Amino acid sequence: MSRYIIKRLLFIIPTLLLVAFIVLFIMDLTPSDPGTLILGDNAQPEAIEALNEELGYNDPFVVRYVRFIWNAVRGDLGESWQTGRSVTSTIAQRLPVTATLALGSLVFGSVIGILLGILSAVKQYSILDFFSTTLAMALGAFPSFWIGMMLILIFSLGLGWLPSFGAGGIKNFILPWATAGCFMISSLLRMTRTSMLETIRMDYIRTARAKGQTERKIITGHALRNALLPVVTVLGVSFGTMLAGTVTVETVFSLPGVGLMIIEGIRMKDVPVVTGATVVLAAMFTVLMLFVDILYAFIDPRIKARYAKK
Repeated sequence: MSRYIIKRLLFIIPTLLLVAFIVLFIMDLTPSDPGTLILGDNAQPEAIEALNEELGYNDPFVVRYVRFIWNAVRGDLGESWQTGRSVTSTIAQRLPVTATLALGSLVFGSVIGILLGILSAVKQYSILDFFSTTLAMALGAFPSFWIGMMLILIFSLGLGWLPSFGAGGIKNFILPWATAGCFMISSLLRMTRTSMLETIRMDYIRTARAKGQTERKIITGHALRNALLPVVTVLGVSFGTMLAGTVTVETVFSLPGVGLMIIEGIRMKDVPVVTGATVVLAAMFTVLMLFVDILYAFIDPRIKARYAKK
């Protein structure tokens, strides 16, 4: 098991190198330059060129890439070209907002999605099953920004119950949690329902019923544990995707998180901010996927035994 974990941790290195390369390459292809965006279109060309030179923007791509990697290894993600602040400290300041959004959405989406998926499978072809599957398809069809704007129109502008922007308190996160959690409800509901339907039709479930065990004990003690195996993978991937994909939700609700930081960096071509924040989110995503694999091994004894042989 330890060899597997070490092997996966080493795999993170080329992943992050590739992510940094892609982000820097794409930012290099975008039009304009940081000197013009910082000083404005009316600035003297000599001043713009001097600022680009000072920022290292005129250096060859390979030089800038190697410099970023070398500094990142030492824990330095550079300084923002716009504010002059350390990218590392800025990410540390904004990361709690993104983590709060992702964790709250995870709890909201997983509780509702898994619960409705179980009930939908147990009560197959009932009104509850029809409602749940329709809800899953509807939530999966609508984009997050549309759901967010509809929630703002109803609960903020219409009813005045909840704030529509900022991160001042728990009330500010209720609508973002609901918006980001809708996609997770859709995927988890469908996956849980499908997995539960396959599990409750297996032979050992029929045997448990033949022995006279109650339906509640059969579902909770036998079917649920095996049915949740694929759900754990979806849960981990969804959370990782949500952690890295909070850009839309943070933009709609003006939450000062890492996602909004990346958007602002792209607008101003702040390469250190965009690259550093993206690499940090990529690192968190890969570590989370490793945790999901380890958790999978503890849930399924067969996988744990296979790791033990190695």
